[in-house]
Amino acid sequence: MTIHASAVVIGARAVLIRGAAGSGKSSLAFALIQAGENGTLRFARLVGDDRLHLEAAHGRLMVRPAETLAGLIEIRGLGIRRVPFEPLAVVGLVMDLGAADSERVPAPAIATTTVAGIALPRLAVAPGADPLRLLFAALRTADSGR
Repeated sequence: MTIHASAVVIGARAVLIRGAAGSGKSSLAFALIQAGENGTLRFARLVGDDRLHLEAAHGRLMVRPAETLAGLIEIRGLGIRRVPFEPLAVVGLVMDLGAADSERVPAPAIATTTVAGIALPRLAVAPGADPLRLLFAALRTADSGR
C-alpha cells in the first residue's frame, strides 16, 4: 500500500505523520530530524516524505520510502533537499495533523487507529495545534490512567 504521508524514526520506532496537503507533515518531520541532531531526541532520522510504502508483517506495520523519493524532504522556502534516511522501519505511532476528531481529553476510540490491519496508538492533532509539542509530551510522559 502506498500513502501520502511522512515518517521519521525516533529511537527504535517510526512515527507515521498523516494529514492533508499543506498540513505540516514535512515541517514536523524536519523538526524531528533537527531534534535528533541537537540532542533533544536521542535519535531521529527520516524514513520518507510525501509518499511511503506500508506493509503489515508479523503483526507489525513496516514503512519504507518510495524509491524515487528516498532521502528527499521538502523544506518550505528551500524546496526539495537531501538528508540521511532509514530504508525501513517499524511504525510505533500514528499522528494525524489537522484531525477534525481531536479532543482536549481524547476518548479511547480515537487514541488508536488501524492501518493495514495493524492497531497502533494515534495522536489526533487539532488544526492549529503544535504537533511537535504534543509529540514531545507523548514521548516524555506516561498515561495517568484517568
